[in-house]
Amino acid sequence: MAYFPFFVELDGQEGLIVGGSAVALRKIEKLLPYGPRLTVCAPDISTEIRAIPGLVLLERAFDPELLEGKAFAIAATDDPEVNHLISRLCRERRIPVNVVDDRDYCTFLFPALVKRGGFSVGISTGGASPSAAIYWKKRIDALVPEDTGGLLDYLNGLRERVKQTVSDEMARSEILSILFHTCVENGWPLSDETLDSLLDGPGLLGGRKGEQL
Repeated sequence: MAYFPFFVELDGQEGLIVGGSAVALRKIEKLLPYGPRLTVCAPDISTEIRAIPGLVLLERAFDPELLEGKAFAIAATDDPEVNHLISRLCRERRIPVNVVDDRDYCTFLFPALVKRGGFSVGISTGGASPSAAIYWKKRIDALVPEDTGGLLDYLNGLRERVKQTVSDEMARSEILSILFHTCVENGWPLSDETLDSLLDGPGLLGGRKGEQL
């Protein structure tokens, strides 16, 4: 059965990483761009992890009390028994848990990620073939322009003007689609003349503010 790709709000959420090696570091690096508050617990924490600002570092063995108030947990130790204990405790507490390299003990998996600002693509094979996930990540990464995140911020900034100008929902959706495709094909930001013609013209589907279909 395939894993459903939920996209979850992590900004400000409390997460626990148990483990202090390169494996834990890779998980931390994937998570940090999404804004969680991370606690790292391990008797030995690598210098690379120590160098990351904003982490709470606990140099000691795992304690079940550390799960209190956590939105998710990652078991990344080199001891399968500890990892499986963390998985069991998280399941009992309904805390999403990822156990590194042990799919049967996970309730969520890390996808291969392509990220451009607010634009994210997650690729997962359900743990069947990490090589396939990496292959498709590279293909998709090559297709997505580097400025995609900036484009999304720009279009988001136009939404209120579109909403105020166009009352009909279908027309508004069509104009937003035209704005996106125009930016992709011709570049952005759009000129004032182009914006005016799209937003202040007769309106698509007769949907200008105050008009009825």
